[in-house]
Amino acid sequence: MLVEIDKNSGFCFGVVRAITKAEAALKELGGEVCSLGDIVHNRVEVQRLERMGLRTVTHSDMPELQGRHLFIRAHGEPPSTYRMAEEYGINVIDATCPVVAQLQRKVVEAHKAMREVGGSVVILGKRGHAEVVGLTGQVAEPTIVVESEADLDQVDFSRPVFFLSQTTQSIGLFHRLVYVMRERLSSGATLTVDDTICRRVSNREMALVEFAQRFDVVIFVSGRKSSNGKVLFEVCRGANVRSYQVEDESELCDEWFGECASVGICGATSTPAWLMEQVAEAIRARY
Repeated sequence: MLVEIDKNSGFCFGVVRAITKAEAALKELGGEVCSLGDIVHNRVEVQRLERMGLRTVTHSDMPELQGRHLFIRAHGEPPSTYRMAEEYGINVIDATCPVVAQLQRKVVEAHKAMREVGGSVVILGKRGHAEVVGLTGQVAEPTIVVESEADLDQVDFSRPVFFLSQTTQSIGLFHRLVYVMRERLSSGATLTVDDTICRRVSNREMALVEFAQRFDVVIFVSGRKSSNGKVLFEVCRGANVRSYQVEDESELCDEWFGECASVGICGATSTPAWLMEQVAEAIRARY
């Protein structure tokens, strides 16, 4: 059986930068570092870093962290988090992805522009996702978050609209919504579109289609909390119906590999290369 790992899969630049910063901080400080939320949406990688001393905390834990080191992950945080850290005397290690930080600034600018014309700011994103919480928290005014075409009913198309996107959303969905929004826009109202999807992520979609089509079976390795993982797994499944998602090798099922001569291993931007290799080795050993 041929087992091949997709060379384009694995950590994106922002996640590599965050993991590297976390490992360096753990080594330099020689003790516990607190991550505000899972440092990456991958359970297995989080557990590896926890064994090195990383502790995952929530915002409600912050009053107890005086004098401690708090790690801001690649997803970023709203300004209120930094103010709270300063108030409680917490040392911040900021690993916000530069692409996300730039988008945060764009959200502020979009609100300023819409404030002047009585318009609204709309973001394509997953509600409750850490990056989206950080984006919507940049300003006091409400930001409309949409996940699908049905959510556009929340938008007042008789007024100007500024449309952006979470960095890891589907580029196809973004442009589909742009088309629908233009169709629904009232005469005289304007639509400003800023495609803020990270191209290092979106460019993987086409490459993933080509990769998935080459194999009898595709194993997609990703944490189930990963927003990007959900998007890319659907890309895989659209290209190859025999695509299956696992968090690690323990979730592999024998029935997937019947009459199978080739297996492709791929993953999300939050999937470490070592974990994809571990899954590949398990498949080689078992099947």
